[in-house]
Amino acid sequence: MVRRLLSASLVLILTCVVVIQAVPLSSEVIPVRYREGLIHGFLVLSTIEGEALAYGDLTQVATNDRVTRRLVFHFKDGSLHDETAIYSQHGHFQVLKYHLLQKGPAFKHSVDFSVDVSAARATVQYKDDDGKEKTADEHVDLPPDIADGITIPLLESISSNSPQTTVSYVAPTPKPRLVKLVITSQGEDSFSFAGCTRKATHFVVKVDIGGVAGVVAPLIGKQPSDTHVWILRGEAPAFVKSEGPLYVGGPIWRIELASPVWPKTPQS
Repeated sequence: MVRRLLSASLVLILTCVVVIQAVPLSSEVIPVRYREGLIHGFLVLSTIEGEALAYGDLTQVATNDRVTRRLVFHFKDGSLHDETAIYSQHGHFQVLKYHLLQKGPAFKHSVDFSVDVSAARATVQYKDDDGKEKTADEHVDLPPDIADGITIPLLESISSNSPQTTVSYVAPTPKPRLVKLVITSQGEDSFSFAGCTRKATHFVVKVDIGGVAGVVAPLIGKQPSDTHVWILRGEAPAFVKSEGPLYVGGPIWRIELASPVWPKTPQS
């Protein structure tokens, strides 16, 4: 009886959604308020409880208005997360190409995902639940505001007066799908280093699937978890910390800046 009631309720919800049709979220390109340049930062990825899982390098090289940004995490268990975004910062941020590689036991499925904006193509190679190699090469109408691989530069340039910002995102699912990222500011949180206290703006990034799937997803437990990001404002904005999944359905992991630790040398 319970199953019948649930099935009937789901059918009713789907019917209502098809008939009513929610108003789609509009998206926007983000103007470049702070130009990106040369970067090499050290990062650590850990559980929320503080257990370190991987060490990472964030590198970025800018040539005129074109920027290549790469984030690599090497996990202790041998897993690898490697993503590269090539984007333009001529007036506004625009992704040109994006590539994501995830493999190893830290991830539920291995994924090799790429987006070519000029060709309007998204390609994903993955293994299904039976371990079989699958490839999906899809034509996707890509808007100029996709945020794959450049979420942090976007957050650094979002105006503090913007209560909500919406951009597009190509999800690396077995069939690549265009979704929305809804970004809201949650005020400021304090953090400290070397005895000094600073404040960082706390952003929440929510995935909006949209359409019928977006309404049903929370009911069947497949709504992606929110990602929380902290950005230090000022003349030179900087990433401080993030908490969220690294892949669809993944656990909540924390990414923070890491400082080099030098070995102790005996005094002469």
